[in-house]
Amino acid sequence: MPLIIICGTPVSGKTSRAIELKDFFVNKHGKKVEIVSEDEAIVKLGYEKNSTYLDSQKEKRVRGYLKSEVLKLIGKDNVVILDGSNYIKGYRYELYCASKASKSTQCTVYTIRSHDEAWEDNLKRQSQTDGSTERKSETDSSSTEAQSGSVPYTEEVFNALTRLRFEEPNSNNRWDSPLFTVQPTDELNLDDVYRVLFEKKPPPPNMSTQNAPLTSTNFLYELDKVTQSISKQILDAKQLSGDGEVRFPDYPGCILEAGYTQFVNPQKLLKLRRQFLTYAKMNHSNEDINKIGRYFIQYLNKTLTE
Repeated sequence: MPLIIICGTPVSGKTSRAIELKDFFVNKHGKKVEIVSEDEAIVKLGYEKNSTYLDSQKEKRVRGYLKSEVLKLIGKDNVVILDGSNYIKGYRYELYCASKASKSTQCTVYTIRSHDEAWEDNLKRQSQTDGSTERKSETDSSSTEAQSGSVPYTEEVFNALTRLRFEEPNSNNRWDSPLFTVQPTDELNLDDVYRVLFEKKPPPPNMSTQNAPLTSTNFLYELDKVTQSISKQILDAKQLSGDGEVRFPDYPGCILEAGYTQFVNPQKLLKLRRQFLTYAKMNHSNEDINKIGRYFIQYLNKTLTE
């Protein structure tokens, strides 16, 4: 299913846009639509909304659950809408890779609203919640789940999700594009959303999702050894000289540009090394291993700041 990622700050109209999109695709185009809701996921996992956003482990579990649900549903012909804050750039990139692997199209709908207006509406939710305390105990679990989105944010969580943590989507990032940005009073161009999802070809799948060609054991050993050695030299150089450029004696003329080591840590290098190993096995298994080392350094120069 084509994937629509709803992204936005608290009380900016995310769920309203998700419902609007579902009604459009169901009623005008006869599509089956699945909404995967962050608010409902929090309830299903037994958490409370505000405490979840203040606990990194709970929040991580919620994101994992949402991604799992999206992957179960994603396919070719119908639509999956992920209704949530989706404020982390890296998480949106993970979802982009997943949709590419499924040969599915994708777009992002970014809901924006002024901080003061959103906070004012959030306070109205508080009043509504206080006024319905007695009725709340009489509702069943499905009703509670459906109303989870109306639970007000505390000021600490609201400010954190609005001003501190939110990584705004950017149409220049391939994982955020095509990007539709809407305020509450704007009309979302639903026909354009339909066209990018159903009339355009999906991006080619990631190299890491394709079957790799047969590769000699010796090549794999040398590839692992060379990339490990380069990674170690970078980490050693960072300890010795901070953010200066890094030179590699085994690869004359190759450098890691000055300033890039500020983005280096063992975990990030390991992640990039694994990505490069997959790419090299697919594309360079017949080349001189000395060239592979140079390619790895070039790859790091291009990707370390992303």
